[in-house]
Amino acid sequence: MPSDIKDPELASSGRLRIAWAEREMPVLRMIRERFTRERPLEGIRIAACLHVTTETANLIYTLAAGGAKIRLCASNPLSTQDDVAAALAEDGIDVFAIRGEDRETYYRHIHQCLEGKPQITMDDGADLVSTVHRERPELAVDILGGTEETTTGVIRLRSMAREGVLKYPIIAVNDAMTKHLFDNRFGTGQSTIDGILRATNILLAGKTFVVCGYGSCGRGLALRARGMGAHVIVTEVSPLRALEAVMEGYQVMPSIEAARVGDLFVTVTGNRDVLRKEHFAVMKDGAILANSGHFNVEIDIPALEEMAVAKRTVRPHVEEYLLPDGRRLYLLAEGRLVNLAAAEGHPAAVMDMSFANQALCVEYLVREGANLEKQVYPVPAEIDQQVARLKLASMNISIDELTPEQRRYLESWESGT
Repeated sequence: MPSDIKDPELASSGRLRIAWAEREMPVLRMIRERFTRERPLEGIRIAACLHVTTETANLIYTLAAGGAKIRLCASNPLSTQDDVAAALAEDGIDVFAIRGEDRETYYRHIHQCLEGKPQITMDDGADLVSTVHRERPELAVDILGGTEETTTGVIRLRSMAREGVLKYPIIAVNDAMTKHLFDNRFGTGQSTIDGILRATNILLAGKTFVVCGYGSCGRGLALRARGMGAHVIVTEVSPLRALEAVMEGYQVMPSIEAARVGDLFVTVTGNRDVLRKEHFAVMKDGAILANSGHFNVEIDIPALEEMAVAKRTVRPHVEEYLLPDGRRLYLLAEGRLVNLAAAEGHPAAVMDMSFANQALCVEYLVREGANLEKQVYPVPAEIDQQVARLKLASMNISIDELTPEQRRYLESWESGT
């Protein structure tokens, strides 16, 4: 919802939901309290291309509390929660996002976000950064650095860095231990199941559930599907990940074999054309296809469209494709992120750590960005550790500390005898 459109009733609904999410985000709340006192982002211009959700709103309020001037656009056409966008707009944040926007509107909103001439960029999928590099390179001169939230975006940005075309430093927030071990695994696992069930209302118990990709997201999804009583099959291209899946009790096989027996398929790879024409050709009648990777290219939708003789929407977020032999395949959420398109995305409790990393990395870039090379950097270890400590404190959990003798022992090269 562009920020010049006001809807008080919608904004009121959004504000209530934002407050509900905040209850589960104590780490971000602690950072916001410090930012309010210290104002470390005073006057800093930020362009953020993120999923416009209740959790994101709490991140935006935290950055604003630190003194930042923020423009926000959506990182996916179907992930915007319009009531949240309305609430942010009513509170003076420049928001350029509306649920269901077409491709032209999506990129127009990115350009409107960039009109603020940012000093920091925040991305989820690297569309904002790539737009700067392809169409607005003059803006890069004033950009201190950026952050990237998701695996797909980090892959794109590392490719740009390898080719020597990256124009400013980026911190890969996705790779923080307090992000991918929790957000990707527990967040994606739960929210993907949530999206599938909201869209279909099917019973997972007894179903053959195919997880395409066994990275952090795939691990979480496989675990949750098994917990719901599904028989889980994993497909992989990495021998190490495939071996890990086998050792964790899953059946592993090539995707063409899984295509013949699966009832439900979910892609979580970050790659394209994971499920293709040859897979559709052998799938059983009634098979369901969903994606929880960032872009809607993991399922080859053009090939499915070409194969089908008819198509219809049978439920919200469920499209039925009738094939020439009478089989029906069902695509969820247009092949986009099913957890955000058909549900509400990750629970606030895991986004608390992800967005705490985002806020602290923005603060770090304001302080150190001018001294960094034009590369993709990991989240500084001290930030990762700080987020973990704050999360434990918020849960009233204490841990041990090394004694001086233990520390000296671990730092010594001499024999332990």
